[in-house]
Amino acid sequence: MAESKGHRDMDSTGSGPSDPRRWRALGVCLVAGFMTLLDVSIVNVALPSIKEGLHTPDSDLQWVLSGYALAFGLVLIPGGRLGDARGRRAVFMTGLALFTLASAACGAAQSSTWLVIARLIQGAAGGLLSPQISALIQQMFSGRERGRAFGMFGTVVGISTAVGPLLGGVLIQVAGATEGWRWVFYVNLPIGLVCLLLAHRLLPDTPCAGRVRPRDLDPFGVLLLGAGVLVLLLPFVQAQQWPGNGKWLLVVLALALLAAFVGWESRFARRGFQPVLNLQLFRYRSFWLGCLMILLYFAGFTSIFFITTLYLQAGLHYSALEAGLAITPFALGAGGSASIGGRLVHRFGRPLIAVGLTMVAVGLGLTAMAVHLVPGRGAGLAMAAPLLLAGLGSGLVIAPNQTLTLSEVPVRNAGTAGGTLQTSQRVGSAIGIAAVGSVFFSRLSRDGWPGAYDHGLIVSVAFVLAGLIVALADVAAGRRGRRHQEKAEATDQPRSET
Repeated sequence: MAESKGHRDMDSTGSGPSDPRRWRALGVCLVAGFMTLLDVSIVNVALPSIKEGLHTPDSDLQWVLSGYALAFGLVLIPGGRLGDARGRRAVFMTGLALFTLASAACGAAQSSTWLVIARLIQGAAGGLLSPQISALIQQMFSGRERGRAFGMFGTVVGISTAVGPLLGGVLIQVAGATEGWRWVFYVNLPIGLVCLLLAHRLLPDTPCAGRVRPRDLDPFGVLLLGAGVLVLLLPFVQAQQWPGNGKWLLVVLALALLAAFVGWESRFARRGFQPVLNLQLFRYRSFWLGCLMILLYFAGFTSIFFITTLYLQAGLHYSALEAGLAITPFALGAGGSASIGGRLVHRFGRPLIAVGLTMVAVGLGLTAMAVHLVPGRGAGLAMAAPLLLAGLGSGLVIAPNQTLTLSEVPVRNAGTAGGTLQTSQRVGSAIGIAAVGSVFFSRLSRDGWPGAYDHGLIVSVAFVLAGLIVALADVAAGRRGRRHQEKAEATDQPRSET
């Protein structure tokens, strides 16, 4: 009973947290989030080992990598809605338990089909769990504490994505090339079990949660959204397997499905129901620009690791461990600057993110130059300093954007908003990996490994620069808004004096 009372003492609006266990609860959330996000990148260096161990065709290898991100992204928004309505702790624990079981199934896979299906389930479980983290941060913290908490979460996002290849390389090095890939998944089992026990004890209930009917979760809206995103991503994910230009007609169909989704959501809300995606959220400039910016950034950000590990392992014959070590400077930079970004975001706002995006673009450009100037096995060492710079910039992007994008969102919609934001990240990842990978492979036979890597990085930089343009547009709009406000206040003041 004491525990329940402690949870109830927390301000349901998220504006006055009082539970001293909130930092320990945050630790549980961050460990679980690290585990789910780690599986986005850790499999990169394991692909050659999986191919050897299961005799996996190239098309199935691509689905092992992109299927996880795809399922993750499709479940994020309904997962956030379910957490808001049914209780974030319960949904968090359900997603964590399913993720742990799916990890065991991945490690035990006896065929590539088995592995792909298990990865889809694992990704869906991650999508169920992940939006609860940002919603719980909104619920447990406020003010500067919330900025610090999101800063820590941003550190986890940056490090988990970047350190995945290194950790995967270590596991494969220790366990062997043929069966080492299994331990990339088995490592989740003890972590998942411990987190389950601690989550039950420490995580708070959701004050506004109650019983929900299936209709309240907007199943038709979920179906339309899932179909639209799936059809949109298919031609990108299958770009190498589906020759010809006919596949791009699916983009038109996807846009039609997404337009139908928007129309349905508006109608569903007018009838007095809670839609899976609250379109009112997009009235906040900070929210919709933040979602667009992070989609573009993740398209460039996550594709870096995909082509870099391919280039180092297949092109330069690095071991999985050596390839992971070569990417470590990015992880160190991202981890070091993410907490700083979380503390500075309230002082500098969106311009801080613009600085971070500029650093990432410059770092990636210098990485391409380093590979060109230092060919051969010395390329891994030559790219260390540029990747460090890019990592430092990345830490100033993810956490501050999370804070600013969700800053105006009511806490009751925190799960839905967090799910929408992370869907932007996952959709961006899938599109970026497919687009950059398509350029990379098309240039491979013509220009060799260094040339293909250069062209892939150019596409990654283009995505980052597009994100920078969005961030600068937000900065300019914010300044115009402040000038108008100051002018209005200056006009009202003489009237008041009169």
